[in-house]
Amino acid sequence: MKVKRIVTNISTTDVTEAKRFYQDVLGLDVIMDYGWIATYGSSDNMSIQISFASEGGSGTPVPDVSIEVDDINIAIERVIKAGFRIEYGPVDEPWGVRRFYVRDPFGKLINILAHL
Repeated sequence: MKVKRIVTNISTTDVTEAKRFYQDVLGLDVIMDYGWIATYGSSDNMSIQISFASEGGSGTPVPDVSIEVDDINIAIERVIKAGFRIEYGPVDEPWGVRRFYVRDPFGKLINILAHL
């Protein structure tokens, strides 16, 4: 058996609010929308990973979701322009990533990163 996909589910009373962050800021596509559930993603082939951590690195809290992007500077610009507050970073970490933390509309701590 091989795992084909891992999906993160975020509980909310307003599914439409996800569009503002996950589609408008991060540029993900709506893959499925049944009103009570909306799934955002990309047609690009992505790796399957699940992490377990006692901290988020550099003494930070463990983020709820980590999202790797190809251009961290554009991600920072979009997050700020959309009115989301960066809670940590941007910073170049000793393990070879540049990253920042932001909270999505549901209060989830999101780690947005790019490999250096």
